[in-house]
Amino acid sequence: MTITTIEGISIPDTKLAHEVTELVRDTESPLLFNHSSRVYYFAALAGKRRGLKFDPELLYAGAMFHDMGLTHQHSSQTERFEVDGANTARDFLRSRGIAQSDIDTVWTAIALHTTPGIPEHMHPVVALLTAGVEMDVLGLGYSGFTVAEREAVVEAHPRPATFKEDIIQAFYDGIKHKPETTFGNVKADVLADKDPHIHPINFCSVIRGSAW
Repeated sequence: MTITTIEGISIPDTKLAHEVTELVRDTESPLLFNHSSRVYYFAALAGKRRGLKFDPELLYAGAMFHDMGLTHQHSSQTERFEVDGANTARDFLRSRGIAQSDIDTVWTAIALHTTPGIPEHMHPVVALLTAGVEMDVLGLGYSGFTVAEREAVVEAHPRPATFKEDIIQAFYDGIKHKPETTFGNVKADVLADKDPHIHPINFCSVIRGSAW
């Protein structure tokens, strides 16, 4: 694997990182693999810019596993896809003897990456993973990266012109079989966009229909 260095940021050249790369590359589509790789670079670059101290291996693991719950191999019938990805990362890291506290950090980072307004106040790995996802998917913080940084990341891990629609479709394909798991998170918008006949649980309806 060729490792690209961008402004001093590169994928950790460690056995663990290589194993993460191999597993995710063999499991995810090129779309999700390249997206996850870009998320790592944008997250790490943001961390450097903010002066945050973080473990690159843990951030890389979080970035690479964050969408594994969208793959049929790691998608449960009842859990949010974020939790499926977090559980997959947890099991992988545990099998490699990683400390439980570090596993908990990665698990939390993945589980919360679609929950705006909370991760930014937490551990740097948690905060930065969400920042990387928000940059690549939503363009949040776009102007905080130089043209050279953005171009270098995309050269290493291509972002096709059709990425926006492709990633929305990938989200839909990964969650459409369990719409109830989108209750209270941004993926409910994906279902509404792709299939107006799907009606996820409504918070107000739950309150009004409670046993009280």
